[in-house]
Amino acid sequence: MDRVLVKILGYEVDSFTYDEALEYAFANSGQIVTINPEMIETARKNDDFAKLLNGAELVVPDGVGVEIGLKILGHKVKRIPGVELGKALIIKFSKAGKSVALIGAKPDVVDLAAKNLKDEIPELNIVYKHDGYFDNDNEIIEQVSKASPDLVLVALGSPKQEFFIKSLKDVLPKATMIGLGGSFDVWAGVVNRAPKIYQKLGLEWLYRTIKEPQRFKRIFPTLPLFVLRVCKERFICR
Repeated sequence: MDRVLVKILGYEVDSFTYDEALEYAFANSGQIVTINPEMIETARKNDDFAKLLNGAELVVPDGVGVEIGLKILGHKVKRIPGVELGKALIIKFSKAGKSVALIGAKPDVVDLAAKNLKDEIPELNIVYKHDGYFDNDNEIIEQVSKASPDLVLVALGSPKQEFFIKSLKDVLPKATMIGLGGSFDVWAGVVNRAPKIYQKLGLEWLYRTIKEPQRFKRIFPTLPLFVLRVCKERFICR
């Protein structure tokens, strides 16, 4: 299966469906980026992060803003929630007898997430687990390298998790790795996903903002400015 890339504000995004992205991620090693408008905004100010985004082995549109932006540009690419893709990868890798590593979140959260996942997926083999509160990346990278997992899920927040994965790729070239932000909190049951109707309408971001008002400053004005930049790109490129 070959990648078919589309561009938004200079950044490449895979046009896979959810099922295609899952199959591609399972069959190919490397870094998976779950891109959203905030990450693109960060990349505009950080050249190293911009290079990382465009150098990833798979980039899926996690944020609904990216889906909207791609639609404005004429690309029919559906959102692929990172929390869902990550869970599906855990199931797929586990059923294939492959090993998993979880890195990130608070100590009690990553422990509870691992327990809940193990209860749900009997085949799950977690060969490494660590919370996100560490200062020495090299020490953790060395530990993960020794554990040699096939799938690595990192929840450190962006862009920290993406840079951490990039460093980890050097010692685990055959592993599949994905940054998942707050997904461990969801799997641990300490944070609930939006009701299905919000998810279906692409309004999960709104539900989370209502529940966590502190997210407002992160989303606004980033999201509306992102859409305006995309509209400008569409107008210039016509």
